[in-house]
Amino acid sequence: MAIANGTRGLLTRAVAILSLAALAGCGGGFSRGGGSGSAGSIGSGGFSGGGAKKTAQKKATEPKRSTIWDLFKNQDDPNVTVKVNKYIWNASLDVLDFLPIEAADPFTGVIVTGYGRPPGGGKAYRATIYIKDPALDARSLHVALQTRSGPVSPETVRAIEDAILTRARQLRIADSKL
Repeated sequence: MAIANGTRGLLTRAVAILSLAALAGCGGGFSRGGGSGSAGSIGSGGFSGGGAKKTAQKKATEPKRSTIWDLFKNQDDPNVTVKVNKYIWNASLDVLDFLPIEAADPFTGVIVTGYGRPPGGGKAYRATIYIKDPALDARSLHVALQTRSGPVSPETVRAIEDAILTRARQLRIADSKL
């Protein structure tokens, strides 16, 4: 019986410690002084002085989630998520590699090039490529092409778009063989 009572005492203490640790981990914590957010608090990081200021800074950097179901919602920052087709992006850079890149933004899907001459060509071209969708589809790609004297014919633009889409399909097929 003495062993059982000693074990029961240890078990009771262990449950009490685990309960306090669970409360501290859930943000329940302990506060010193009057109420939460006063001079200091004991939480998952131990005792810290000036808790109100640090708590405000911590809350400003944490994502705002109100329920557990908010974890399953798509609340990603659109400035961090890339939503362009990587095959079209790389194919555009491959096909128009003779043009110097002035700006490229994978978050918006825009590639802006400077003037350059194709191999064996006489005219200098400039292109702006807009990839607006993550699908490997012709509707995802828009190319604006111009020369120093003005815009290029629609047939030339269509030929460049076809070359980019063909190269994108080749890249995808090569990627699936890995």
